[in-house]
Amino acid sequence: MRRVPRPGLLPFQLGLLLSALWVCPQGAALAFTLTSPAFANGAEIPAQHTCAGADLSPALHWSDPPAGTKSLALIVDDPDAPVGTWVHWVLYDVPGGRTDLAPAIAATETLPDGARQGLNDFRTIGYGGPCPPAGKPHRYVFKLYALDASTGLPPRATKNEVLRATAGHVLGQAELMGRYRR
Repeated sequence: MRRVPRPGLLPFQLGLLLSALWVCPQGAALAFTLTSPAFANGAEIPAQHTCAGADLSPALHWSDPPAGTKSLALIVDDPDAPVGTWVHWVLYDVPGGRTDLAPAIAATETLPDGARQGLNDFRTIGYGGPCPPAGKPHRYVFKLYALDASTGLPPRATKNEVLRATAGHVLGQAELMGRYRR
């Protein structure tokens, strides 16, 4: 006699369902997350977002910034660069109510919403995509900081200047990592 499976959830399906339905106890904050429709966390960054392509910044989305977030700062760097960590993008004073960045952000000092762009290690303003030497893949870490105040810095600030200005003001941090090799 053939055995017919009973309807119901498999254990792993039940676990997924429960985690999706989990409600934070006593109003605790949900996880501050950063994602991109261009690539999944840990996946390869598409060529259009690198020096081998159009070198366009990827779209980014974030959810559940901590309560009291007044502004955001984004630092993108490559910790695997042969000369030490290489900074690819410095963006700060992004209004706290924003939840995304469109793709292909213009390389201007100030964006229409008042956000400012700093100098990357290419010594240019705005996004400079992955451009590693040939060889093993490099990691590109997008770090988004939720802040309780704006930095007050003028455009063209460096990563170190932004990190100094945010000291003591970070409410939370979200990360997204992509990989790229030539």
